[in-house]
Order: sequence, then C-alpha cells, then structure tokens
Amino acid sequence: MYQLSAHALRELFCKSEVSAEAIVQSTLSRIAHHDSKVGSFLSVLSERALEKARLLDKKRKEGKPLGKLAGVPIAIKDNIHIEGEMTTCASRFLENYRAVFNATAVKLLEDEDALLIGKTNLDEFAMGSSTENSAYQLTKNPWDLTCSPGGSSGGSAAAVAARLCPIALGSDTGGSIRQPAAFCGINGFKPTYGRVSRYGLVAFGSSLDQIGPFTTNTTDMALVMEVLGRHCQHDSTSLDLKPEDYLKKMQGDIKGSTIGVPWQFLEQLHDGAKEKFKEAMEVYKSLGAKIVDIDLDILKYSIAVYYILSTAEASTNLARFDGVRYGKRSHKAATLEEVYDFSKQEGFGPEVKKRILLGTYVLSSGYQDAFYKKAQKVRTLIIQKFKAAFEKCQVIAMPTSPMTTFPIGGIQDPLQMYLQDIFTIAANLAGIPAISTPCGFSHNQLPLGLQLLAPQMQDAKVLQFAHAFEKATDFSQKIPTLFNG
Repeated sequence: MYQLSAHALRELFCKSEVSAEAIVQSTLSRIAHHDSKVGSFLSVLSERALEKARLLDKKRKEGKPLGKLAGVPIAIKDNIHIEGEMTTCASRFLENYRAVFNATAVKLLEDEDALLIGKTNLDEFAMGSSTENSAYQLTKNPWDLTCSPGGSSGGSAAAVAARLCPIALGSDTGGSIRQPAAFCGINGFKPTYGRVSRYGLVAFGSSLDQIGPFTTNTTDMALVMEVLGRHCQHDSTSLDLKPEDYLKKMQGDIKGSTIGVPWQFLEQLHDGAKEKFKEAMEVYKSLGAKIVDIDLDILKYSIAVYYILSTAEASTNLARFDGVRYGKRSHKAATLEEVYDFSKQEGFGPEVKKRILLGTYVLSSGYQDAFYKKAQKVRTLIIQKFKAAFEKCQVIAMPTSPMTTFPIGGIQDPLQMYLQDIFTIAANLAGIPAISTPCGFSHNQLPLGLQLLAPQMQDAKVLQFAHAFEKATDFSQKIPTLFNG
C-alpha cells in the first residue's frame, strides 16, 4: 500500500476495495517500523486517525458523498494547529502547548475526509535549513541516513520520501518546502502568497510565510491544492479567489511555450547540479519549449534582504512568547521582568535567539532606515525584475539548491547554511508560486531538484510545467532503497 499515490488510495477506498481503517493500520504499521530510522514524526495521532477512519468507513457504507481526500493519510508540520493536539514548533518553549483551534488548512483537509496521521519535525520555529535546530530529535534523509533532509520542513519531506504517508504539509518562508523536497527527491510546492490561508500557522515572517504540500507526484499536488486553495475570512492576507481546477489545468500542452533561465545567476553550482539542470532544460526542449536567457542578477542580494526582513518580522512575532499566557515559564523568575527574560532564555534555542537578536537590531533606533527600509526597497526592485522577466517567458527555471544534501553536522558556518536558500528565497520575497520537482541524482546518488516559478496567482501554470517534466522522466517514481519494502 505504501507505493500507492494519494489519488490511487482514494480511488481504491471509494470503490470499496479497501477500508479507511485498513489504510490507517497499514500507515501506522509502516511508521512504527521505519520512523525510528528517519525520525520524521514528533507525534503520531494513532487514536485520532483510527477514529476518523471508522467514521469514514461508516460514511461510505451509508452511501454519503466522499471528499476529495477520502482515505488519504496526511502528516502536518508541527507549527500548524490541529485542535486538541500538541503544537510544539520543535521548541522547548511550547513543549506543553495544546492547540485550541484548527488551522484553516487542517479544517479544509478534514472537511474533504483526509486522515491526519501525525505531526512532523522541523527546525525550531521553522528557522533553519537542515532540521538540525529541533529541540527534540534529528531527522535524517531517507536516501542517506547520515545526511540532512533539509529544512525547515525536514520532517514532512522525509515522511513523504520514505513513503510513511503520501502527502504532508509544510511551511515555506524562504525555501522551507522546496529545499527539503529537493534533498529528499519529492515534489514540494510554495503557492502564491495568500493562496493558502496562514490562519493557524505559527508565524515566523508574516509577509513571507506560506503553507504548502509535499507529494511524490504532481497529480497528488494538484489534488491537495484544490482543497487548500480557498479564501479564508480569518486571514487578512488570504486572496479572495475562486478555487481552481488544478487537475484539469495542469494537463495542458507546453509546446510552443517559453522558459526563462537566469544563466548568469547559476554559475556557483556543485555536485552535478548544473549538469542535471542543463539536462532538465533539454527535456523541456524535447517537449517543444523554448529556453531564453533572462536577467535576474539582482537575486544576488536576496539572501541579505531576506535575513533583514524575516528576522525583523520574527523578532516581532516571537515577542508574544513571554512565559505568561502559554508556553514555558521559568521557575527562577521572581519578578515579571524576570519571567519574560528567563522564560525566553530557557525556552528558545540558539538559532532562534540569534534571529531575534538580529531582527531586533535591524529595527532598533538609528538602524531601521539603514537596514530594514533599504531592504524593503530592494525587495520592491526584486518584484519589478520578476515582472520584467515574465514578459519574456511563461515560467522561470532554476535549480532548487546549489548542491545536493550534506552530512548532518557538515555545515558549521552560519553563512554557508543561509546560502542553501540562495535560489528559493526570491519566490517568497516576490510572493510568487514555485515548485521543486525531482530532476536527477548527484554522482553519489543523492537527489537534486528543479525549481519552476510563475507570476502571482498562476499556481496552475507551475504545476502544468512540473507535470510535463514528470511525464517525460521517471525521477518521481524513485523510492529510497532502505524504505522500498
């Protein structure tokens, strides 16, 4: 059963060839057998999933209409709320916090009869590119257990790559869905900013965050996006758009289309990434697409802009974690001021503290104009450059990451770790949709990802080009050897 896609599982369930309870039992059994090796789950919702499955079996037996995700097990990144379940954000600060409401994304999934199977590991408060910053455990890459699955949504990516579930949700602030998807050899999608509601997502960088799915194939991606891509009145940034028919739209022919590539920006690539990227462009040529050179040299400033804006927003968002209303409260504190100080000192990990300090600094008196406001201006220039580029092409293609995955603990220099997101950050700064889809393997047989970007609100276009590439190759069908059985 683990080899089946989400749409195949749903079809079997709807035809009464398998029960929802059997699907859940099989999934729980596989998690119990394999997750000790990969460490993707922080909590497994066994009783909840079985209870929902039995209700779903009853619903089918009574002949009631079944949802788009009926019988499909889905994992949720542990910074997205499920009512009544723990939301730790992989931080000691929230080790006892139980969510009091459902995120809109979670509600939409359950409304379509999805089966929530567990909460996955992440870098603390989604701050990191390797899932090494979790306060609880290391998550390992299913392709090589000595390597990182990427981050911050490493737990969700590893769970899907190891076929512990067919779909998982992550969040993407600067590449936190796409980079782990590339490292783990699966598909990861960051929708247009506002296309998926952020209500119930613990905020990191509010102008950058976006919830999105991990899947093994683009058909499952389109299926889950039809569920998630709906307007939400609880989220002021939610786009008031009609739901899209992604499954139908992604079937379109790409012959005669134009793909833009910023070749000048792609000089620093490693581990065969450039070679595999060029091979991917040859695939698109064989499908009738034209490849043109575009100017996105301004993206060399994207790392600096991102780490000013995102940390400024993080320092503001994380100010609410004060040890008073919820979360960790220090036992050493004797005054209210000490409650604030000691609780944060004991609750937050090193990477989170580093980003809060940086964000507070760039917003401080005397530095806000020099850093924060200047970064906002460069962000506007990046948006304008993308608009100019899209006048020459329908989509833009880039590698997802400058290299394949790296050994756990292999990158100690913070700057080198931040540079992991050099190709992904720009999509968040511009608020445009982007997907990472598997495009081959390095010389040591580790996955590499191809990234495709489109203008705002053209999410279906991104899926269309990814789907065309998927049909022309077999990379999405590969399963890590250790987990293929």
